[in-house]
Amino acid sequence: MPEPGRLDEPAVAERLSRLDLLLEQIEAAPGPMTGAAIEAVQALASVYGEALARIMDAADSRLVDRMAGDELIGHLLVLHGIHPEPPERRAARAVDGLRPAVRERGGDVELAGVEEGVAQVRLAAKGCGSSSAALEDAVREAVLALAPELSGVERAPGGEERRSAFVPLETLTVRTASAGERS
Repeated sequence: MPEPGRLDEPAVAERLSRLDLLLEQIEAAPGPMTGAAIEAVQALASVYGEALARIMDAADSRLVDRMAGDELIGHLLVLHGIHPEPPERRAARAVDGLRPAVRERGGDVELAGVEEGVAQVRLAAKGCGSSSAALEDAVREAVLALAPELSGVERAPGGEERRSAFVPLETLTVRTASAGERS
């Protein structure tokens, strides 16, 4: 529970959604004041970014780690290009967080690396193609949530699809010759 006067996570999410809506309205507004309003928002964000960078410079390593680990502050650090943890490490952390659930379902996932701003992920999924696609979507979402500055997530070579042991019934039944075919 947050301290009195502080926002809990749902309230922060609500405020961020409202902010996105307001910024979209400003950008869509006709007239000469639109550019000035956008410039004012950018200047304000720049000043806040500089203040945040100065806080990061003055903080000890424990506080820097706590700030970087906070979802809201971590996103602001990324936005201003001052997150202390490189995107490769954050992408690896996202993949590591998914690994237990993936292994529980008979698959595996590992970060092969980050090349030219794209995370390369090896996936081994058990089951049909739709479960593999769902796994890819979950990995992409998790990686980009922690490292949004990456331009994408791609499947790296080396992860094999583990097919289900399902065998259709009709391939197992023996066809008997009809009475007219017997000699």
